[in-house]
Amino acid sequence: MEVRLRLRFPHFMWALTPSPAARAVPFVELQRIESDPAYRALFLAQLDAAITDRDAEREAVVHAIEAAADRLRTLIRTDSDSDSDERAA
Repeated sequence: MEVRLRLRFPHFMWALTPSPAARAVPFVELQRIESDPAYRALFLAQLDAAITDRDAEREAVVHAIEAAADRLRTLIRTDSDSDSDERAA
């Protein structure tokens, strides 16, 4: 039966045939980091820079959120003050 399927649908059977897994690229990268001191130093420097950039971006987002919250609080106070003034009149 399999022979007939292979003869009749060669592309379909080729797609269903498991292929050997290629070596994972991250694993190769890890081996290079572990074995090459110059590459390790470069990798760690780039990692430190990326972490610093990420922390700066997160801090900027926190400041933007705090500023937006302050603006909302100001708007809410202004609206509630004008509502209480209208009620008093």
